[in-house]
Amino acid sequence: MILASINGTTWLMTLMGIGVVFVILVVLVLVLQIFSVTAKKTTKVVVKGAGKVEGVAKKVNAPSEEDMNAVAVAVALYLNLNDTHDYESGVLTIKHPEHSEWHSVLNTRL
Repeated sequence: MILASINGTTWLMTLMGIGVVFVILVVLVLVLQIFSVTAKKTTKVVVKGAGKVEGVAKKVNAPSEEDMNAVAVAVALYLNLNDTHDYESGVLTIKHPEHSEWHSVLNTRL
C-alpha cells in the first residue's frame, strides 16, 4: 500500500543512490588491486637484491643472561629519567562523612 503511493522520481533517486555506492565500491576495489600489484612488484625487487648480499652477513650469537639484565636496567633507567610517568599531585583527598556518631548525638533529627 505504501509502495503504491511512491512516485517515479523517488524510485529514480533511490536507484541513483544505490548505483553511486556500487560504482564507488568498484573503484575502490580497482585502486586496492593496483596497489597490491605494485607492492608485489617492489617486494620481488627487494627479495632479488637481498639474495646478492647473502654471504656478507655474519653469524651473531644470542645475548647472554648478563647482557639481558644490563639491557633491562638500562631501559628502566631510561624510562625513569625521561619522565614518562604521569604526574601525581601527592595530596590525598579523603572524603569524610558529613555526620558522625558525635554529630548524631548533637542533632536529634538525624
